[in-house]
Amino acid sequence: MYKTLSPGAIGIGGLSLQASLALAKETGFGGLDFSIQAAAALGAGAAQALFQEAGIHYGAWGLPVRWQHEDWRDDLAELPRYAAVAAAMGATRCSTWCPPSSTERDFEENLAWHIERFRAIAEVLKQHGIRFGIEFIGPQTLRPADRYSFIYTMGGMLEMAAAIGTGNVGLLLDAWHLYTSGGAVADLDTISNDDIVNVHVNDAPAGLTMAEYIDNDRRLPCETGVLPLAGFMQKLIALGYDGPVTPEPFSARINAIEDPREAAQATAASMSALWQLAGLQ
Repeated sequence: MYKTLSPGAIGIGGLSLQASLALAKETGFGGLDFSIQAAAALGAGAAQALFQEAGIHYGAWGLPVRWQHEDWRDDLAELPRYAAVAAAMGATRCSTWCPPSSTERDFEENLAWHIERFRAIAEVLKQHGIRFGIEFIGPQTLRPADRYSFIYTMGGMLEMAAAIGTGNVGLLLDAWHLYTSGGAVADLDTISNDDIVNVHVNDAPAGLTMAEYIDNDRRLPCETGVLPLAGFMQKLIALGYDGPVTPEPFSARINAIEDPREAAQATAASMSALWQLAGLQ
């Protein structure tokens, strides 16, 4: 596995693919999560060459389908073009997230609704050899009593992946969501490397109860020690996980740093601490 930078996850916007790769390289990241639209605009060969010249691995690329929108099939029609670019590059990990509640649909209706859309997406990705990771979202604050609760656990997401039935759907596994969903590191004993498409890591604010965690208020990995990250990472090692590990702190402190290099360096330092904690260096 390798440390992977997602500039948007630490408040850095507006960078080109070239600039993002340079930033990742300068600050000690081994991978980059990237926009497939940006890669397609350059062309598969040119985008691949930029990664190779920088010595940076592919992270995950974000799903370019607004699948929650009414006109989602318009985006779906463009997905084969993007998937073909990714396949030509050799970037085989794509991911998205799944809301844990609904104001409109009860659980069974919502499950059928999601399976229909995710299956259509997964079928296109499968044709191009792309794996599709879906992130379950854990915090209780996103499942208020006035909404229909939906999938918010690792087990629930894997059940939906199996129901989608295309064979290329797995987890975007986030340490924050595993923790805030009430899951435990031991739960990773029930899965394999084949179940994981990509991984996010972070930490949680200290002094809060499970009912108080807010999804967009997290901390850098190892910043507070609330999340059991050593055990989480050691389980990934035991599973033979071989993909990107991306910090996603949603940290107001890091987001407020105006210099992209300074923000990336602070984040890289937290990842080095995580690697050391897990015995990876």
